[in-house]
Amino acid sequence: MISKKSDYTILIISVLIFLLLQLPYFVQIQYPFRLLGTWFHEMGHGLTALLVGGKFHYLEIYANGGGVAYSTVTNKFMSISLAKAFTAAGGLFGPAIAGSILIMAARSQKHAAILFRILTGVIGLSLIIWIRSYWGIIALSGFVVLFVIIMFLKNKKVETITVLFLGLQCILSTYLQLNYLFTKQFERNGQVLTSDTQNIAANTFGTYWLWGAIILLVSLLLLWKSIQFYFKK
Repeated sequence: MISKKSDYTILIISVLIFLLLQLPYFVQIQYPFRLLGTWFHEMGHGLTALLVGGKFHYLEIYANGGGVAYSTVTNKFMSISLAKAFTAAGGLFGPAIAGSILIMAARSQKHAAILFRILTGVIGLSLIIWIRSYWGIIALSGFVVLFVIIMFLKNKKVETITVLFLGLQCILSTYLQLNYLFTKQFERNGQVLTSDTQNIAANTFGTYWLWGAIILLVSLLLLWKSIQFYFKK
């Protein structure tokens, strides 16, 4: 365990770094973390498609920080509409869920070390099975190399701090997709596409902005609860 004083210091520094990286002067430093956030988002779509009985074909991450996961859903476990809604929501909740798990794991150096290796393994596996874009391969390969180097240091405290930092950056990346949460349609390669929140609304009920608000509130709740658990005696 890290001391409580160090806990608060790490949390404050992590949040300040996140806010600092939003400034245009730090766009190059911010860039890899934006791509990592996109990876969590697209993996959320793909893995959710698998969980509802569909198929996860591959994903692409683009130079502008955007991405797309190609998947198909079936009515194996539920209706097609509900499966589509869950798959769309999976990408939006992906960073928040993954981030909260990382933060909670950082409460214990042992659990942080285990999850750190699991995360590195999942990224490596995704490079082999699912990632099919130049920028995605370069960025995620870089993270795998960095994480392996950290492991070779054999310093559990460094690993724990890294896991906590990644968790906070991951869950706070919801802030970066605020515009997308409250967007009905967007353009990609000359095509007008519907957003994830609109896809949820179209296959369930309500409007895209209602689902955007729900996802934002749930993400903030996950952040709060994970931090509460981290400081739990």
